[in-house]
Amino acid sequence: MKENEIPAGSNKGKRRLGRGEGNGHGKTCCRGHKGAGARAGYSLRAGFEGGQMPLFRKLPQRGFNRTRFQTACSVVNLADLSKVAGDKIDLETLKKAGLIRPNSKIVKLLGTGDVDKAYSVDVTLASKSAKEKIEAAGGSFLSE
Repeated sequence: MKENEIPAGSNKGKRRLGRGEGNGHGKTCCRGHKGAGARAGYSLRAGFEGGQMPLFRKLPQRGFNRTRFQTACSVVNLADLSKVAGDKIDLETLKKAGLIRPNSKIVKLLGTGDVDKAYSVDVTLASKSAKEKIEAAGGSFLSE
């Protein structure tokens, strides 16, 4: 869709505050009388309910979130190894092949797919099935 094809009414105009009583938003400019909310630079903390006990503090805590204790790990399947040039699999070759992000530090090799040649693998983590398939194809793990 082009800018000149946008349907009428798609873009709502900005509220023009402080332009007289005629526009319906004059005098206090929709901010009410006095108080912090009427002042410039005022912002409310998320979840603040004017001193009343906020809803998020009334509700019980449930569960436990482990994500802040986990380390980010890039995942590569055995089926993707055919995209790597050569038979050496490590962090740098996986980055060059575009299978993991350039800022990846930890890689886990998963056993989805089949291996067609013997690879010498040097990655941080590997699943049990991935190890079995690599070794069955004549490959080896250098990190062990």
